[in-house]
Amino acid sequence: MTGRRRTSSSPIRPRVPGSVPEKATPRVRTVLVSAGALVAVASIAVACGVVPGTTGGSGDDRVTVMTWAPDKTSATDKPGMPAMAQAYARWVNAHGGLNGRKLEVLTCNDHNDYVDAAKCARLAVKENAVAVVGSYSQYAGSFLSPLESAGIPYIGGYGLTDDEFKSVLSYPVNGGQPALLAGLGEELGRTCGRVALVRPDTVAGDELPLLLDAGLKAAHHASAADVRAAEDATALDDQARQALEEATADPRKKGCVVPALDERTGTFMDSFRRLSADYRPVRTASVLGSVDQSVIDSSGGGSGPYEDAYVTGWYPEASDPRWNEMKEVIKEQAFDDDRIDPADAGVQTTWIAYTVLKKVVESLGDGEVSARTIRIALDNGLKVDTGGLTPTLRWRFQDLTAVVDFPRLINSEVTFQIVRDGRLVAARKGFVNVSKTLESTDSE
Repeated sequence: MTGRRRTSSSPIRPRVPGSVPEKATPRVRTVLVSAGALVAVASIAVACGVVPGTTGGSGDDRVTVMTWAPDKTSATDKPGMPAMAQAYARWVNAHGGLNGRKLEVLTCNDHNDYVDAAKCARLAVKENAVAVVGSYSQYAGSFLSPLESAGIPYIGGYGLTDDEFKSVLSYPVNGGQPALLAGLGEELGRTCGRVALVRPDTVAGDELPLLLDAGLKAAHHASAADVRAAEDATALDDQARQALEEATADPRKKGCVVPALDERTGTFMDSFRRLSADYRPVRTASVLGSVDQSVIDSSGGGSGPYEDAYVTGWYPEASDPRWNEMKEVIKEQAFDDDRIDPADAGVQTTWIAYTVLKKVVESLGDGEVSARTIRIALDNGLKVDTGGLTPTLRWRFQDLTAVVDFPRLINSEVTFQIVRDGRLVAARKGFVNVSKTLESTDSE
């Protein structure tokens, strides 16, 4: 949610024209060389809305991947994820490439649209991408089918949909929304009175109450009130009022309001802050992606509505030194790119996903790097150390958790953070495993 959101008043969004791959035609290749281009230009498709990516050089010995995310829509945008992928490519190519190979990153805008999500996937197939890495889309049902038909692995998706934890070609790096909501439910069940969840009225949003309730149930707490909001709503007074009424219905214990609206969380909190004076005090709580340090700062810091709020994340807090390498890469390769916020969960997920890609390519040595060899390396038990940003990642069958609804989930650990004096800090040391709580959702 921390990417800079741009809106469009028209449901038909113009496609961004751009360059074609160096290998596309001799004429284009000549133009690029004569222009003094030092890197090849990633392909874009007018129909798909792809924007120029970053490539590593002009030879055939390159690794081509794709990263996609929505941008310039009226809903959730994640422009920082493709931008982080481009910065990573520039950085890795400036330091010898992936085991000597140049990294070429193609990017695509899925426009928060199921048709465009499928177009992005088909373009990845057309451009012979060996993987889709560190991406965000709520339309896994549209993009996974083309990838599966071509055997292209999906590494490090945002974890927004169930399908990302079901496809045999998906290699998630975090527990997605399931782990965040289940973990938050566990925490709130121990501290809150009545709980109200405010979530998008979408297919993906329909899963959130079930997951939060699983955590609440694990803490022997009643289910949360389910407050729905249109994904593109510009005012959320009705939802704020409903959430406050639900959370304050029991005077015996302070209630909790959980906005899980990603970029729309700020819109909700504007309404919540105005209306909350008419109700007894409640506590707020959310998940990383809907709340981060920049959101807390802009809402008043220590005097704002997030003070004492619980926030569940996949990774250590943004100030943790384990993020230093990523921050140095951003400083070196994207210092003036305001799309990239190092505290954004999407940017962090893209960084970790490319860490996985780098480890895979290095493990292949001088051998073939293809979608097939990448899948084999991952399926055969390659271990990926992310420098403590996640537990060691591995995708063998025996590494999968026993969560029937999410069979590809390998990392069910979350972090608990809390807002103290306007700063997002660790509420507990280390990771907390929520796999048992997630298993309880199977019987719902």
